[in-house]
Amino acid sequence: MRSVTMEKPPTRLLADTQRTRCEVWTRVMGYHRPVASFNPGKQGEFNERRFFLQQPLRWTPAKPLATASHG
Repeated sequence: MRSVTMEKPPTRLLADTQRTRCEVWTRVMGYHRPVASFNPGKQGEFNERRFFLQQPLRWTPAKPLATASHG
């Protein structure tokens, strides 16, 4: 079997005049808004947000409850 080696494409450096500004949007109170339209306080809150990845939930069937015998 023949192995295929993928070469990494060369890195292109762009001048600031060649770049396109990226507009960041976020969901606020059920609708999406651009972060640039936030007041300075809200922009600060947005910058303090912490992002995380949630692990998938592993479901296991429930075990029956032990019943105490009264005698």
